[in-house]
Amino acid sequence: MARLLIVHHTVSPATWELLEAVLAGARDDEIEGVEIVSRPALAASVSDALTADAVVLGTPANIGYMSGALKHWFDLVHYPALSSGRTVPYALYAHGNDDTTGAVRAVEAITKGMGWVRHRPPVTVAGAPTAADRDACRELGAVIALAALGM
Repeated sequence: MARLLIVHHTVSPATWELLEAVLAGARDDEIEGVEIVSRPALAASVSDALTADAVVLGTPANIGYMSGALKHWFDLVHYPALSSGRTVPYALYAHGNDDTTGAVRAVEAITKGMGWVRHRPPVTVAGAPTAADRDACRELGAVIALAALGM
């Protein structure tokens, strides 16, 4: 069975809404054969990263950067993931009150250095999530779940 890992730092109602939408998309009834593993960034492990067939990353934009929790997870998994030589497709969603540019740039720089491949452009949300934002996250979850299957 393919494995989709969702690593998130979800501390606000807005980031919870986005995570729930990603999970709803990944768990779509039409997608079979994918185990969905959702972990808070401070609980996700190296083993989680090394056994994932695809990854969704979720972060608030804090002071122009990704969350410290997601950065901590990257610190843990960077060298083991790099050493594995695996190319893993990933997707990103980020929420900020005003801007997510710095958070997106940081995540993309780290994942590129790890040899991961962005599967689709990030979903970025500034302010309160709209129905369109939730729909975009739902689609992101479904598309990356299919990527875990190699589709």
